[in-house]
Amino acid sequence: MNISTYVGIAGCFGMIVMGIITGGNTLMTFWDLPSFLIVFGGSYLGLFTYSTMSDTLGIFKTIGLTFKAASFNEKGLIQTLMSMSEKARREGLLALEEMLDDLDDEFIKKGLRLVVDGTDAEIVRTLMETELSQMQERHIAKIKCVNMWGTLAPGLGMLGTVIGLIGMLKNLEDKSALGPNMAVALITTFYGSMAANLAMIPWSGKLQAMDATESKVKEMAIEGVLSIQAGDNPRILGMKLLTYLDPVERAALEKELMKD
Repeated sequence: MNISTYVGIAGCFGMIVMGIITGGNTLMTFWDLPSFLIVFGGSYLGLFTYSTMSDTLGIFKTIGLTFKAASFNEKGLIQTLMSMSEKARREGLLALEEMLDDLDDEFIKKGLRLVVDGTDAEIVRTLMETELSQMQERHIAKIKCVNMWGTLAPGLGMLGTVIGLIGMLKNLEDKSALGPNMAVALITTFYGSMAANLAMIPWSGKLQAMDATESKVKEMAIEGVLSIQAGDNPRILGMKLLTYLDPVERAALEKELMKD
């Protein structure tokens, strides 16, 4: 569970609810079905024009990732690669083959299998970096889809405002229609602003941060695999990988991993 996402969502909506109530209004005052359909239904369906069918249908699964705690276990990765480096230096690269089946990380497993098979280092790097770049492209496409929803929602909110105003102006003589049309005119803008600023844009930013972290871990894996192939000392390999971490994490792990 990603606590920060829950805190952000609950906190933002909580402040809005408090603002509504302390302003002397009720929550039902801000409920309007036509406005909801225009903003949320219209903006979501607009994604089918912008993105692929699979990314649009899967956007809720993509958003769901922001509510889950993403752990890439950098410490475990460094420990695993240092252990393999030590074994490779002691028994040779072929000795790593028996350890491959126990690896959970398919990315590292593929890279080390190439190393065990005697593949040239440049080819290993190229293949692993290509897989990394393809992963990033897939992530970017999904993130752009979420971000576009955040762009379309306020636009549909403004469109709903225009619809409400047109309906109001065309029926000025009908006083009973003024209230519903004015509600559509104002609440659609309210819904569009909420959808973009409280949900879609923050979710998009969190997904970008998750992608950056996963990409960094993949880069660490590439560096580690190539260091093992080059026969680097395990401590040298560990020092290389620690440079990818922020200073606080690096200082904590360095004491543990680099001790004699």
